[in-house]
Amino acid sequence: MAGRRAGAGALLALRALLAWRALRAAAHPQCLDFRPPFRPPQPLPFCAQYSAFGCCAPEHDAALARRFGALAARLDAAVWAACAGYALDLLCQECSPYAAHLYDAEDPSTPLRTVPGLCEDYCLDMWQTCRGLIRHLSPDRELWALEDNRAKFCRYLSLDDTDYCFPHLLVNENLNLNLGRVVADAKGCLQLCLEEVANGLRNPVAMVHARDGTHRFFVAEQVGLVWTYLPDRSRLEKPFLNISQAVLTSPWEGDERGFLGIAFHPRFRHNGKLYVYYSVGVSFEEWIRISEFRVSEDDANTVDHRSERIILEIEEPASNHNGGQLLFGDDGYLYIFTGDGGMAGDPFGMFGNAQNKSALLGKVLRIDVDHTERGPPYRIPPDNPFASDPAARPEVYALGVRNMWRCSFDRGDPATGAGRGRLFCGDVGQNRFEEVDLVERGRNYGWRAREGFECYDRKLCANASLGDVLPIFAYPHKMGKSVTGGYVYRGCEYPNLNGLYIFGDFMSGRLMSLQENPRSGQWHYSEICMGRGQTCAFPGLINNYYPYIISFAEDEAGELFFMSTAVPSATAARGVIYKVIDPSRRAPPGKCQIQPAQVKVKSHLIQFVPKEKFIQMTESTPRPTVRTTTKAPRRSRPTAAAPAATPRPARPTRRPGGRRGGRRRGRPSTAGPTPANGAVRLVRPASLGRGQGRVEVFAGGRWGTVCDDGWDATAAAVVCRQLGFAHAVRAVKRAEFGEGSTLPILLDDVRCAGDEHSLLECAHAGVGMHNCGHEEDAGVQCSHQDPDL
Repeated sequence: MAGRRAGAGALLALRALLAWRALRAAAHPQCLDFRPPFRPPQPLPFCAQYSAFGCCAPEHDAALARRFGALAARLDAAVWAACAGYALDLLCQECSPYAAHLYDAEDPSTPLRTVPGLCEDYCLDMWQTCRGLIRHLSPDRELWALEDNRAKFCRYLSLDDTDYCFPHLLVNENLNLNLGRVVADAKGCLQLCLEEVANGLRNPVAMVHARDGTHRFFVAEQVGLVWTYLPDRSRLEKPFLNISQAVLTSPWEGDERGFLGIAFHPRFRHNGKLYVYYSVGVSFEEWIRISEFRVSEDDANTVDHRSERIILEIEEPASNHNGGQLLFGDDGYLYIFTGDGGMAGDPFGMFGNAQNKSALLGKVLRIDVDHTERGPPYRIPPDNPFASDPAARPEVYALGVRNMWRCSFDRGDPATGAGRGRLFCGDVGQNRFEEVDLVERGRNYGWRAREGFECYDRKLCANASLGDVLPIFAYPHKMGKSVTGGYVYRGCEYPNLNGLYIFGDFMSGRLMSLQENPRSGQWHYSEICMGRGQTCAFPGLINNYYPYIISFAEDEAGELFFMSTAVPSATAARGVIYKVIDPSRRAPPGKCQIQPAQVKVKSHLIQFVPKEKFIQMTESTPRPTVRTTTKAPRRSRPTAAAPAATPRPARPTRRPGGRRGGRRRGRPSTAGPTPANGAVRLVRPASLGRGQGRVEVFAGGRWGTVCDDGWDATAAAVVCRQLGFAHAVRAVKRAEFGEGSTLPILLDDVRCAGDEHSLLECAHAGVGMHNCGHEEDAGVQCSHQDPDL
């Protein structure tokens, strides 16, 4: 009965561990198909211990149950009574979230074990009573020959990396703390991975789909070409659209003019219409043009270039801040996002273009392009907010924007529909801040009165009638200088990412995310890093990308992509498209299958050949290195300085490691208990009483101080409550309780809603990101008594 006891013990241990929550882990869960584990769609009757999370779908579980039954029929009843528990344990390790490690199968080029790797004590116990069982589980005759030698038998079944041996891995804290959840590294960065989708593109500014069931995607280059890609990622040799002769751009790095946007009509399958946004110019005059095209009647993968119909043209007073986004909303209307006209500070007119309702620049426009074949090129939706205002352009949907670069509509939660229709935009800042906005009908987003949360034009900012809406998030230029708006993930393949708004910065190369707190409505920031160590060590995945993040996209199924380039020039074929991958958890096999509608292909196909490589690294990489451009980088401000040049690291051709190598894991320190991430303490001079002192926070494995930028009574209350005090008497600034000069500064720009459990749950600039010195260390004064009594 020892085998049964072992199986039962393993079951209880795993069930307990699957309930644990934590912020970090150094594990690499992987299935025998070399992909991440998943939550089965229904409980597993046989390997029930892996019903919550593992590598078995119900079909696989049923197959293992049949093998178990066949074993029972072959073995003597007395032997089976002693060994059934061991048989259950060993068979079910194919369902373990660490099955690839247990069977030594991380690398698909190496042979697979026939029996999972066992810990020595478990193996010795099994050998004592049930060593003959192995002959019925494994065809490995070399293993059979060792049956009578206990030491050699168990050495053969051991793993080089003992962290992963069964059953100790079930109680290994380092492997199970965050199992099945998106992993954050020691600095708080979410560790994700990438898959290369396309390469050799010249500043890919947009990737869109036609919503026609074909699951094609169309990639626009800044020079004015649009390419068709099929679901297998092969590209058609003939362009879908080529207006490069009409598009105004140049080879200069950072030129903001060019082909900037494309959107397919919601009924494209029936009317064949699409819309494009591009720069044109004659002599010294420049303007932006929005045109309608129709697909060719003879070839569904080619536009009829003679069908161009100009919908709208807007004169551009300068060559920068050209906007460029086109979107169709659920309402069927076309949304157009224009820049403020360029130069710096929106110097046009008394209040600038963005605040001038009679100007189309610096706006979100909304127009109706349906039923216009015999009339004007577009109509005004009757519920446009300024449709009846004689002093405003009726096309205006929202105002006060500087240069919104990349916007998206939220598809909504796949199960509940929550969030559907929300419009997110990244608005590029001037000298200090970048921002993310939730765009709503008739709202004013503040530019040029405000930049981010701060005043830019102080006189205009003080105008009580401004009525501007603050962004949901803004970040300073120490983090990046040109935001690239992204998408809320609503795809099927990676459930952990649902609801996460993922965006980036063109200049710094940062990938970032925002997650809404449904209780408070606050948005919490996390940086996204490329996974360290083995996190991205799956076949076909990579952990690096080119630095200039140009745009984000989602395919017809809702999966998330982004485009970046090594050289931000419209003529440099260095652009790559990456798919965002969560290595911690995938959807169950078969759930996300697509069946693309057939489309006739007349052009020659160019098969996709990936070029990017996985880089073995010990530390996670928050962002790629950035080199200095030869001209002002794309969408940058004249007043913004370029970052210092850093050489890009060399790329190995293949990740190292053989069948048993490359899997060593560090073990948790046994020196003493580690504080929980987000823990706080008060450090005070001897003259002060309990409940007051300098605030120090534990994050990313170290203690550090908090800057007083944004420090207020609400943040102080979070700290006091965490320390067991009922009240916050005072939020202390300017290092009144001393400077923590020997510690790093871990938090800055802390803004709390009041219901957070720790400062890490509050909005902040990012762990370790700050723009202050220790002379601004924050403190608190807490009390058990209400100070107002």
